[in-house]
Amino acid sequence: MVPGAELGWKTLAVIPARDEEGSVGAVVAGLLSAGVRTVRVVDNGSSDRTAAIASIAGAEVLQEPVAGYGRACWRGLQDLPGWAEWILFCDADGSDDLGELPAFFAATREADFVLGARQPLPDGRSALTTVQRFGNALSTTLIRTGWGFRYRDLGPFRLIRRRALEEIRMRDRSWGWTLEMQVRAIENKLRIIELPVTALPRRAGRSKISGSTTGSLRAGLVILSMLIRLYARRGT
Repeated sequence: MVPGAELGWKTLAVIPARDEEGSVGAVVAGLLSAGVRTVRVVDNGSSDRTAAIASIAGAEVLQEPVAGYGRACWRGLQDLPGWAEWILFCDADGSDDLGELPAFFAATREADFVLGARQPLPDGRSALTTVQRFGNALSTTLIRTGWGFRYRDLGPFRLIRRRALEEIRMRDRSWGWTLEMQVRAIENKLRIIELPVTALPRRAGRSKISGSTTGSLRAGLVILSMLIRLYARRGT
């Protein structure tokens, strides 16, 4: 057994999803096969069979009708069971390589926060649009300038200790969720490990961000405004 793999039984996965009926079932099944104890799919206003397919695959399905990535993540964190010591976040589109979960679990021996970084690997970089690569580079550079820590990505595939996540006190309910978590992890002096991960092609559907230039730019503005707010309230 890979060291740390037994932590799957102490892990609850949260998957925000909207109109991902073509991929969410395989993602849920993959997580359960990897040993994750419970998978929560948060249906964020789908107009297709996302919720039904996720439930059939074995997920606990929650509803969050108000659109927002952070809002869906936050909904998934409500009323957590007592056994859940680790929270895993991943996408519903199948772009996260779940075969890398054993490495995530093993890394928890030395980390409170394990982040999948797509940028170090050629396949990961090529899976991102030009706007996404520019936005990631700008955001990580600004984080390094403001907080002195060098991240390589703002990827959605991440595993965090529940106690540490509660101490972070997440506020964002939009696309700034991932960035806020990473900045607050630095401020709370969490032990952070980034693992190079493969980015797979999405199984079906269209990205809510990278699927359009407008969506990418809108998300980028949200992320930059979040950075400004976080910088302004440092030490408060």
